Amino acid sequence: MKKIYDVVIIGGGPGGYVAAIRASKLGLQAALVEKSKLGGTCLHAGCIPSKALLRSAEIYANTKNAEQFGVVVPECDFDFSKAQLRKEQITEQLYKGVQHLMKKGKVDVYEGFGRIAGPRSVLVEKLGEGMLTLGAENILVATGSRPRSLPGLEPDGKYVMTSDEALQMTDLPKSIIIVGGGVIGIEWASMFSDFGLDVTIIEYEDRILPTEDRDISREMQRLLKKKKVKIITHAKILPETLEKGDGVFVKAEHKGEEKSFAAEKILVSVGRKPNTENIGLDILDIEMDRAFIKTNEHYQTNVPNIYAIGDVIGGLQLAHVASREGAIAVEHMAGVYPAKLDPVLVPKCIYSSPEAASVGLTEDQAKEEGFFIKTSKFSFRAVGKALVFGNPDGFVKFVVEEGSGQVLGVHMVGPNVTEMISGAGLAQVFNLTAMDIAETIHPHPTLSEAIGEAALAITGMEVHA
Repeated sequence: MKKIYDVVIIGGGPGGYVAAIRASKLGLQAALVEKSKLGGTCLHAGCIPSKALLRSAEIYANTKNAEQFGVVVPECDFDFSKAQLRKEQITEQLYKGVQHLMKKGKVDVYEGFGRIAGPRSVLVEKLGEGMLTLGAENILVATGSRPRSLPGLEPDGKYVMTSDEALQMTDLPKSIIIVGGGVIGIEWASMFSDFGLDVTIIEYEDRILPTEDRDISREMQRLLKKKKVKIITHAKILPETLEKGDGVFVKAEHKGEEKSFAAEKILVSVGRKPNTENIGLDILDIEMDRAFIKTNEHYQTNVPNIYAIGDVIGGLQLAHVASREGAIAVEHMAGVYPAKLDPVLVPKCIYSSPEAASVGLTEDQAKEEGFFIKTSKFSFRAVGKALVFGNPDGFVKFVVEEGSGQVLGVHMVGPNVTEMISGAGLAQVFNLTAMDIAETIHPHPTLSEAIGEAALAITGMEVHA
């Protein structure tokens, strides 16, 4: 006799396992089906391992520049294998932590490939062990995504990589071409540059980070070029021109001309593709929006007891978004009706060096939505803590409604800004004005002083500029 659960969750990433914990705390009996390891892409092939390597790159770059702080390092070398080992140790520690959370929450975990078998059943295929059927009052699909490739530039494990293969490298190349200047591409470009590689970014749009505020894109491009990263925008890669041998050779169409590029390897960073194949969506005619599962604000599909969250539904493909969506979905199953997730209020972070972070509307978006706006910027060069850090590049930018002074968006590029953006996010949740933020005392000396000064600058009252 098959076991029946209040909810069976397919996928154990940051959306799925958080949903399982929330379900347990709400008194729902939950099962989680995961084909690989709990934690998903974020823990094993994304957020955590990439940030571990970014930290190694940052330490290496800072050590090479240590003399400006009075620290004389006669010889500075880098051992990539030790950086990889540290990455694996961090990942393993967090993986054990997620396993512990499942036991603590009394969530039944099934290892295997899960698929919808009917409106109230999930089939689990355990490798070498046959099939198992679970009964489910509700089903939550949280199967995540994988790196998207380009026809002709599929990863081969040697010359062409996505982020998955890059994280498993045993040796660093001397040069690399990165196809795509979005968030992931920029993080890898920053990392590789700090490791000492010759880096070239080829971006199809007219600027890198095309979804960020234009001022952020412009400053990030300036600072990456300062690190000797070559950036080619408004360029279309021509995969059919790819040649492999002593490294790789490829052409791109740029301003009506074909230009040639050569490096040891290519990293393709052109977004992610949802894992919606072969999971039983067709059995119940689940409604789709292109490759993504279509849901309402409670993350229900057109079949009311089938929910979906995270990368498989599109939108902001971020771990913290998937986690919140998972919590909202199971709360809805439990008869709790939480506030819906507003994507405008979601903080977005880029963990390059320098970092970038944002929340709310960009300047262009605010204008498109019909707001009359005012903007202000305050440079980290006028902030004592940034000078102490030895990293005064970047700024904080405010976008506010002209009449009310309500904050519409906050955008930052510079040191540790990913740690500061939550304060700006809280200000937007509570509909605060720039003056509300300006009147909040920001301790001295801290990097957060730039936020207070940028808020003051809306009315021309900034002090240190």
